[in-house]
Amino acid sequence: MAKAFKDIASNHPCFARGPAQAGRIHLPVCPGCNIACRFCERSLNTTENRPGVTGRVISPEESVGIVRKALEISPDIKVCGIAGPGDTLASDNAIRTFRLVGQDFPQLIKCMSTNGLLLAERADEVIAAGVDTLTVTVNAVRPEIEAQLNDYIIWQGRKIEGVEGARILIENQLAGIRKIAAAGITVKVNTVLVPRINGGHIEEIARTVAEAGAARYNIIPLIPTAKLKDEPAPTCAEIHAARAAAGKYIELFLHCNHCRADAVGVPGRTEYSRLLYAGFGSSVKENFSHG
Repeated sequence: MAKAFKDIASNHPCFARGPAQAGRIHLPVCPGCNIACRFCERSLNTTENRPGVTGRVISPEESVGIVRKALEISPDIKVCGIAGPGDTLASDNAIRTFRLVGQDFPQLIKCMSTNGLLLAERADEVIAAGVDTLTVTVNAVRPEIEAQLNDYIIWQGRKIEGVEGARILIENQLAGIRKIAAAGITVKVNTVLVPRINGGHIEEIARTVAEAGAARYNIIPLIPTAKLKDEPAPTCAEIHAARAAAGKYIELFLHCNHCRADAVGVPGRTEYSRLLYAGFGSSVKENFSHG
């Protein structure tokens, strides 16, 4: 059974109402992805502080030892999260990791992030793995807008481009959120704000995901990179306007730190990823290609 929201709000940095007090560890066990976001550039390095970046990819079997070491270094860790660097449902790695970690560390809040393409069809597995909180990245609820942010999806063995791929993605995201929320798992939605493309669409996204069962909403300013490297980042005024529009329908999360896929510690206060992962080599041979 998923942990109660009161416990989550007190101990999960991404669901707290103020700056983080508790810590988290992100386990980078998921290299592969199944959608091609135009703003996404995954990377193996130890210097960039943004989603989709990790120093290395680890196996589910390595995760238990890494979590044990992390708790020795940072006892204030309350959350075990998996946020990539690829999608958590594009392989079985995240589900297997949560099962392994949950056996030895049942006290930790288990948190998963996903693009949601496979969420509807894998919802029962997510629930059975004991996931307590789920974050879904929903950048549009109209296919014609989503198609400007995502080149294609890989779904049921097919590469599906444009508006058709966007429609399938959105339908699966919303259906998955409904299933997960109905099971008592706390859902947060992230939206990457690209003012020219979805800036005027934020209110509709927030209303739609709230109706589907999401409890929190996080607006992430675009970091110009990949195919949107020439797109301007949102101004403070644009971010404020987007938050004001979304806040009519759903509680906002306002303290996002653009965490890496291997982040360790209390967001904004401590970071132990280099210390923790020193000596752990990657036994995962998958690369960063889509599919």
